[in-house]
Amino acid sequence: MPETAAQVPASTPQDAEIAAALGTRSVVLVGMMGAGKSTIGRRLAARLRLPFLDADIEIEAAASMTIPEIFAAHGEPYFRDGEARVIARLLDNGPAVVATGGGAFMREETRNLIRAKAVSIWLKADADVIMKRVKRRADRPLLQTEDPAATVSRLLEAREPVYQTADLTIWSRDVPHDRIVDECIDALRARLGVGSAAVQPTPDGISATP
Repeated sequence: MPETAAQVPASTPQDAEIAAALGTRSVVLVGMMGAGKSTIGRRLAARLRLPFLDADIEIEAAASMTIPEIFAAHGEPYFRDGEARVIARLLDNGPAVVATGGGAFMREETRNLIRAKAVSIWLKADADVIMKRVKRRADRPLLQTEDPAATVSRLLEAREPVYQTADLTIWSRDVPHDRIVDECIDALRARLGVGSAAVQPTPDGISATP
């Protein structure tokens, strides 16, 4: 559901400084399905006064098919090839805040493009949070299994070592969305050297890849 004017956080002069420091680079959100990439991404983009782009929506528009339809008709490798092309195009048209699908960052080619053209933020969520958020959704092809919880655990085990190579890590947990957005802003400020002293990592909030 689109944010209403009352829901969208107000931008600040510091937010504008972050956007200026990004230059042509985008902010790319990576992480598992259900981590909140689209929800947080929209609010973060509003704060930074940048366009918000959801890679999954862009893939569906380019293919004129839904993602479940692409998986069913062509399989996952075909989808991943299209996903890589779409993300490359979005990064060429930056700056923006881009939410990526859960598997996008697993592709080395895409990781290298993100590293070159963006600042990446891993929205890290544990399995319980992910399952709580996605269990009512029927549009997750990778969860169409007999045991979705086991599938999520397997995906986390495989993907987290790659996700943790993102520039920044923010814990996505059951707190108000604005708090997560504030933590993203603080982490970007520290990463880009904007404003006063850098923010120190906290056990439940912000951390950065050296």
